[in-house]
Amino acid sequence: MMGITDTDFVNLPGGIDPDLLRAFLFIAEEGSFTRAAERVGRTQSAVSMQVQRLETVLGQKLFQRSRGGTVELTSHGRLLVGRAAEMVALNDSIWGAFRAPLLAGSVRLGTPDDYAWRYLPPVLARFADTHPAVQVEVICAPSEELAERLRAGELDLTLISEGMEPKGWSAVPLWRGPLLWLTSERHAVHRRDPLPLAVASSGCSWAEAAVRALDQARRRYRIAYMSGSQAGTLTPVLAGLAVTVSVPSWLPEGIVALKPGEVLPVLPHFAILMLKGRKRAGPAVEALATHMTETFQLEAAKAAQSPPFFASAA
Repeated sequence: MMGITDTDFVNLPGGIDPDLLRAFLFIAEEGSFTRAAERVGRTQSAVSMQVQRLETVLGQKLFQRSRGGTVELTSHGRLLVGRAAEMVALNDSIWGAFRAPLLAGSVRLGTPDDYAWRYLPPVLARFADTHPAVQVEVICAPSEELAERLRAGELDLTLISEGMEPKGWSAVPLWRGPLLWLTSERHAVHRRDPLPLAVASSGCSWAEAAVRALDQARRRYRIAYMSGSQAGTLTPVLAGLAVTVSVPSWLPEGIVALKPGEVLPVLPHFAILMLKGRKRAGPAVEALATHMTETFQLEAAKAAQSPPFFASAA
């Protein structure tokens, strides 16, 4: 049977039921029909039937059983993931725009500037489409400061780095992945001894993780630059004066990520968390939180189809 192209997706008779795509995405995320069924509150057999219907419509197998009892995407399944996430997001956006009540008001949203560049543009774009009357005030600050402002009631919603959240505060994990070493594309600063580091202000969980990894690897280092902003830590990296750490994100030209463990020690995984203010959240806050969660899921699906680029260990 011939492969499916983008044109085939558009021209399928009757289109594709978004609920079938949603079930497919849950299974792809969980690697299990059982866990996916729990998420949607249906039986495993019902979810299996949805996948069978989708495979019948597309004419291809989307999953295959692995030896460990989990399920894995076939080549056609991997092709579908990113497109399915986009179609489900578009469906939800259209539904929300026409059927959801018009919301007004304002939301005070906090975020470290590291995350603002990478994650907020698609979140705010989707939110503006469905809730154009809501005013969003974005406050960029280090995670430590955002935690304090959240405690003081100055924020309705905030993104924060794992390990910096206030004690006893419930948090929603939006993303989890590895920290990466960033270096200059034109300078081999990552091979200097001692290794010069550019880190955020004291108490940063990323900086502590980097120092701990270097200590365990018995790699000499020195704190050469400190800044509370991403621009402040990336500037000496771009100049070839230091290395820094970050989650996978947008990087300016001239800065690249090193392949984990190739030159510098492997760094731990960290999560990006979403926290709400303690006072009762209004509809606008809840709506933005929902958009935040859905957009992170969409971005994760896209990233799964595009392996990260790592620099050659020159």
